[in-house]
Amino acid sequence: MSLLRRIEGQRPATPAAPAAPGAPTPPPGQPPKAPAEGPLTQSVAPARDTNRDLRVRLQTRIINNLDPRLDLSDAKAVRSNIEEMFNKFLDEDGTVITRVERQRMLEAIYDEILGFGPIQPLLNDDTVTEVMVNGPFRVYAERKGKVSLTDVTFQSDEHVMRIIERIIAPIGRRVDESKPYEDARLPDGSRVNIIIPPLALNGPVITIRKFPKYRITVEDYIKFGTATPEMMEFLRACVEARLNIFISGGTGSGKTTLLNIMSGFIPEDERIITIEDAAELKLVQDHVVRLESRAANIEGKGAVTIMDLVKNSLRMRPERIVVGEVRGGEALSMLQAMNTGHDGSLSTGHANSPRDMISRLETMCLMAGADLPARAIREQIASALDLIVQISRLKDGSRKIVNVTEVQGMEGEAIVMQDVFVFEQTAFVDGKVQGRLRPTGIRPKFSEKFEVAGIKLPQNVFGDMSAGLR
Repeated sequence: MSLLRRIEGQRPATPAAPAAPGAPTPPPGQPPKAPAEGPLTQSVAPARDTNRDLRVRLQTRIINNLDPRLDLSDAKAVRSNIEEMFNKFLDEDGTVITRVERQRMLEAIYDEILGFGPIQPLLNDDTVTEVMVNGPFRVYAERKGKVSLTDVTFQSDEHVMRIIERIIAPIGRRVDESKPYEDARLPDGSRVNIIIPPLALNGPVITIRKFPKYRITVEDYIKFGTATPEMMEFLRACVEARLNIFISGGTGSGKTTLLNIMSGFIPEDERIITIEDAAELKLVQDHVVRLESRAANIEGKGAVTIMDLVKNSLRMRPERIVVGEVRGGEALSMLQAMNTGHDGSLSTGHANSPRDMISRLETMCLMAGADLPARAIREQIASALDLIVQISRLKDGSRKIVNVTEVQGMEGEAIVMQDVFVFEQTAFVDGKVQGRLRPTGIRPKFSEKFEVAGIKLPQNVFGDMSAGLR
């Protein structure tokens, strides 16, 4: 993308004056109101306003004077050019500011021209896992599972829209009145959802699920208390034995992270096809084919859905099919693939419990438009799925695998399930959930597949099996 297009329309609007400390918080979607006259506004607010106005003036001059032929991919050269002009224009302006304010102002201008504007510092912060822009004046961040309001603001709805354009333009997506919402991803793989007015009443809304800078490992999972060594050893055996596994959980529970970890158990010599709405999975194997769905063009044509990709993947000689998330009719195609020799498949879905996940799969199969009776769909699910792994974000923000549940088959009209591992909460002390992850003592029916695959699990993996061993 040319520099001219990248910064086109970036001339900042005159910002509203920030509220003085102690001033009432403005309602969502409304700019902060100017504080009432008084000693505080005379001593504090003008200095802050001057610095912001100064930054806006300098930023506008720099943007207007940047060479449009500059290659933005050469960040070092562009930053050098910006810094040179910044120092020149600041000296010409004659305003005296501290060295700290000078550096902070320069970084903000870098972010505005090369990054994603006011939210760039949050994206750079490794402790932030999610960024939520609720219109121009409310930006929230999640740290350690807890969401809090930040002091980051945009200047206006138009300012947010410029950042949205910068996010979606490189990947060929669009957001406008005819298509006011979209999924996208940042260059580092972070997942982005965008929704704009008239659907979003607060102003343009951006939700960014940040992609971790390093791959979370099994050891991390055990250290965090998300799983036990025995549980992860069991899940490794299930993947290697080519069981069909569904990861279930709520929004932000860590489904994709767990899918990344479990996909790492797939042997190196197998051909893996991943299918996603916005590519997030980072598999470590070499023989991986990554597929991504496509939205319709401006004429409403050319859409390629997850269902289309699942059907097409069956003609690509897959040994494993990994679907990032099943949301609709593609569930039926996925189950049929599992039932026709494509075992060892992995996928995720939104649900609050393994039983809820089964119910959601039934509903999603009906969304495929197939005229099948409920029993036939349940039989498809019962014969296709071997295991459901439920992960949850608990009240204290921690993530835990709370159920590892075997799908045993049908009894009458119902699908029979049995927990292999469960999380038992015992208390909530000092804002922390107390409990333990434990095996139920029941050995799953599919254990025979471990033996066929030559996988030997330690005897203590399933705990005390004296009561439940079959």
